[in-house]
Amino acid sequence: MRVFVVDNGGQWTHREWRVLKYLQVETKIVPNTTPFDQLGQVDALVLSGGAPDVASEAGRMGNNGEYIDKADFPILGICAGMHFMANHFGGSTGPAIRAEFSKTRLYVDEADGLFAGLPKEFDVWESHNDEVKNVPERFEVLAHSNTCKVEAMRSIKRPLYALQFHPEVENTDFGMDIFRNFLKQVEEWQK
Repeated sequence: MRVFVVDNGGQWTHREWRVLKYLQVETKIVPNTTPFDQLGQVDALVLSGGAPDVASEAGRMGNNGEYIDKADFPILGICAGMHFMANHFGGSTGPAIRAEFSKTRLYVDEADGLFAGLPKEFDVWESHNDEVKNVPERFEVLAHSNTCKVEAMRSIKRPLYALQFHPEVENTDFGMDIFRNFLKQVEEWQK
């Protein structure tokens, strides 16, 4: 399986790559300016987090829109990747009720997919100023916290998933399992 990590300038992009390597996935980090047709044979993408406020600086997210529009394979957006995905499909983002740079308790609303086999609540690591305010049409909320109503979402039409928190860092419980579950979704999509 080949899963590339799109670098949106996030501080933990290399950790996403490292988790995929650990899970024995063929992976590499690619700049978000890479044209879609230059990605080659890829089975999935991870849209990394990033520093930009994508609500007002979406141009700094490079070709993420092209990837989302042209991909016929699963995509996982993390933090800024999630914000971009929400805005791209007509949802909205904005300043969080409370900017978070710490552990937060996550409550799983939909246990299938990314959260299959995991507890209904556990701790995750947050690092964000903005959040998804309105989920796009044809998306559903998968998880929330006490301070953020959209901690995870997915498209009900396509294999598009997104997380507000960072599963790639050690401070997130079951982060590796979330990546494993995403890879299972990739395998299911290939059938």
